Amino acid sequence: MSNVPSELKYSKTHEWVKKEGGDQITIGISNHAQQLLGDIVYVELPAVGTNIQSGSECMVVESVKAASDIYAPIDGEVIEINTLLADRPELINQDPYGNGWLFRLQINNMEGFEQLLDSEAYIQFVADENH
Repeated sequence: MSNVPSELKYSKTHEWVKKEGGDQITIGISNHAQQLLGDIVYVELPAVGTNIQSGSECMVVESVKAASDIYAPIDGEVIEINTLLADRPELINQDPYGNGWLFRLQINNMEGFEQLLDSEAYIQFVADENH
């Protein structure tokens, strides 16, 4: 499987997590996830200030195929959303690890981050999931 940046962490629900400065992280969906979804036409992002818990549904992505819930890979408070996606949801398809990021969280501890999959483990997880 190509296009799995090694500097990111991944969840088993196909979200990626990037550690930013301090206790902040950026979240998006993996290239694998956007390929499965197909052309994304709408996103419903969480509101800034929302506290989300790991494993809970926190937003919705709609594609030409279906609507899909996105799950929080880690606990935290939403501090920023990617406002570009309101008018250009296709950025998730075009650049899932760059301009297609979804939202940023302020997290309370890094323990949840450390428990996420590294790129090699994520590649293996996807391979196992497909068999």
